[in-house]
Amino acid sequence: MNAAGAALYGAGTAAPLVIGAAIGLRWSLPRKLLAAMMAFGAGTMIAAVSSELFAPAFAVAGIAVAGAALFAGAGVYVGANHVIENKLGPSAIGWALMLGTVLDGVPENTALGVSLTSGGGLVLLVAVAVGNVPEAVGGAALMRDQHGFSRARALALWVVTAVMLVVVTVVGFALSDVIPETGIAAVQAFAGGATLAVLADSLMPEAYRDGGWWVGMATAAGFLVAFALG
Repeated sequence: MNAAGAALYGAGTAAPLVIGAAIGLRWSLPRKLLAAMMAFGAGTMIAAVSSELFAPAFAVAGIAVAGAALFAGAGVYVGANHVIENKLGPSAIGWALMLGTVLDGVPENTALGVSLTSGGGLVLLVAVAVGNVPEAVGGAALMRDQHGFSRARALALWVVTAVMLVVVTVVGFALSDVIPETGIAAVQAFAGGATLAVLADSLMPEAYRDGGWWVGMATAAGFLVAFALG
């Protein structure tokens, strides 16, 4: 594995963001379909948090370090999301989903880049990619519908986010030899905390509001798919 290979892995997580954003901006998907996609993505993210992020962090660093990093990740997202809601109002769900993509994507892609040196990373790549699609579809569509973003402006924001995730993956790969195992564990747990906060504050409430009780089945399906991949 070299830097080009790490960039390819990073692109594997970033491309779904651009594709999802383009879909959300180009077509007005039925709200129930969008809710199902969000719920499915939430299920994959739950599986990724438990098996690919927090479990290895706990095994390496223990409950004190992993738990502190988990709460730190959740706290950073909750605080930043609160600022966005105060500035833009409760309808700022599109910005909140994009913020969640950044806050959980940066540590996730850092962990992905680090894991490539030991031949791992494929399962995390798939889980993150699957979760990124509905997150970008929903976030981009809500930016367009609730905030009046032009398609070009909204797509440009998601493209910048995607490029940043590719760069983060390459940097994580380059720094893998100097990051101690405890540091890697903290990054993984931080990503898990941010992801959980995204699910609880933004993704799942929005999915339930638009899709109703049956989105629980879509969430279970997403969890099963990601768990089976793991």
